[in-house]
Amino acid sequence: MQITRRLEFDAGHRIPDHNSQCRHLHGHRYAMEITLSGDIIKKAGDTANGMVMDFSLIKSLAQTHLVNHWDHAFLAFEGDRQIVEFLQSLPDHKTVVLDRVPTAENLSTLAFETLDAVYRDTYGNHLQLMRIRLYETPNCWADAIRPETA
Repeated sequence: MQITRRLEFDAGHRIPDHNSQCRHLHGHRYAMEITLSGDIIKKAGDTANGMVMDFSLIKSLAQTHLVNHWDHAFLAFEGDRQIVEFLQSLPDHKTVVLDRVPTAENLSTLAFETLDAVYRDTYGNHLQLMRIRLYETPNCWADAIRPETA
């Protein structure tokens, strides 16, 4: 069984090597879909009975481990030194310095890497993260997907 929880957050970024408007400082209303797979829990009296995982717990864990860090932050690539130095010079500015350019592809991959262990077999029901879909705009998104194993 697969289930998906959608969360939204706001963040700024720039793509320093891009040849269009994306090279400028700007922001997005990101939407992130977290897809998990696992067996349906069948434990009478358990609050998760009949579920793969409680949707509110999916949200809570994602917020704690990722979304609260990125929400209303500027996601800056460490190699974009002038921007990083500028943002860090602003008092109390929320800047997250990343080891990769903050494209939708890289952000979805980073989110997957961050959340993969968080959702691992929480209930003994073979729970695992299958996909992070990150919408940069309503019409543009990137999927980080668990590789198939033989």
